Amino acid sequence: MEEKIENVNILLCEDDENLGMLLREYLEAKGYNAELCVDGEEGFDTFRSGHFDLCILDVMMPKMDGFTLAKRIREMNQEIPFIFLTAKTLIEDVRAGFEIGADDYITKPFRMDVVVLRIEAILRRVRGKATKNDAIRPIGIFMFDTQKQTLVAGNKVKKLTTKEAELLTLLSNKPNELLPRDFALKSIWIDDNYFNARSMDVYITKLRKHLKDDPNVEILNVHGKGYKLVVSELPA
Repeated sequence: MEEKIENVNILLCEDDENLGMLLREYLEAKGYNAELCVDGEEGFDTFRSGHFDLCILDVMMPKMDGFTLAKRIREMNQEIPFIFLTAKTLIEDVRAGFEIGADDYITKPFRMDVVVLRIEAILRRVRGKATKNDAIRPIGIFMFDTQKQTLVAGNKVKKLTTKEAELLTLLSNKPNELLPRDFALKSIWIDDNYFNARSMDVYITKLRKHLKDDPNVEILNVHGKGYKLVVSELPA
């Protein structure tokens, strides 16, 4: 059994007080420290005055919406991961959240245990719990650090989100080989439903943009099966 990640402080912003209190109580029962705020302004003030390891933000909140709050938090802390909670399912809203740098996007209604599973997955990645000794991987002209979640080419350093890093890790485990779509979804998103599948498509598009400086590296879509990270010249 994996060691429990302890002493984690979570900023929880949810304007539905009943849902917020239930989720806070569930997180605390699982050993997390959770601070509940009922609007975006309170959430921002709380973040500024405390120390947090992860943020869970409802998208539709009074005074300041979750997207705006996330942007302001990012201005103060580029590294902290966050999860959006929302009733919205339009791909445009998903894309907007991921463009800000969200690590996950959970739609309502949701199961509390699934939220905890996703929190644990994010924290394991952020805290650098590696299971292999190949933390730094060459991908064409890039050096991908799976623990720091960075993609480096020359003097350019791109900080990846947790989901981007997890997906690129799976792709780079076996360059030039198929990454099955359902395997990636269940490994990273827990559930292989339609909404999560669309979310993964957004991340694939973002990874392609990150890798575009090397024409010898591309992510191919294998129709109906999955994706393949193609590197024309593999490192020796």
